[in-house]
Amino acid sequence: MTRSRIAVSLLAVLFPLAASLAAGQTDPKAQEAMPADCPMHAAHMAAAGKGAEAQAPHDHAAGVDRRGDREMGFSHAATNHHFILSADGGEIRVDATDAADLASRDQIRGHLAGIAKSFAAGDFHSPMFIHDRIPPGVPVLEKLGDAVAYTFEETDRGGRVVLRTTNAQALSAIHEFLRFQIEDHRTGDPLAVAVD
Repeated sequence: MTRSRIAVSLLAVLFPLAASLAAGQTDPKAQEAMPADCPMHAAHMAAAGKGAEAQAPHDHAAGVDRRGDREMGFSHAATNHHFILSADGGEIRVDATDAADLASRDQIRGHLAGIAKSFAAGDFHSPMFIHDRIPPGVPVLEKLGDAVAYTFEETDRGGRVVLRTTNAQALSAIHEFLRFQIEDHRTGDPLAVAVD
């Protein structure tokens, strides 16, 4: 086989694969066309890995939203999440975007009332599931237990969980936890402690 025929054959194999990777799809035909004994297999797989890494932030955010909707029982698209840092702790606040959306309001209230009870019992499985990892601050909050008070309060459109402590180590952990939530939920809330 001549070099030009090899080049054309190689392009015929690689072009469908490159197109499917660029589109973020996996084309079974393109995968079949690229056998593992291809001399460029390692390079192709490395290039495919770089494409996956470029997608990782978007995929993580979509995963947080998807798992959050499932765990919380309401849609992130129909609600507003806020995480506020205060001098003695902070708060997790969720409200229905539409004042007439009583279903979301009630689902928020049920979820946040349960979160306050779970956190008070040292159970942080919900944020671990939603974020697919242990959020910063959680190990300290689990260890310190009673050093933090978790209180649920209703709001007009939903509710909030207020976190309060007089323990410096717990306060630092609360702030770490809330800053992580702000960033991972992409709320745009201030990362600094709110001034009264």
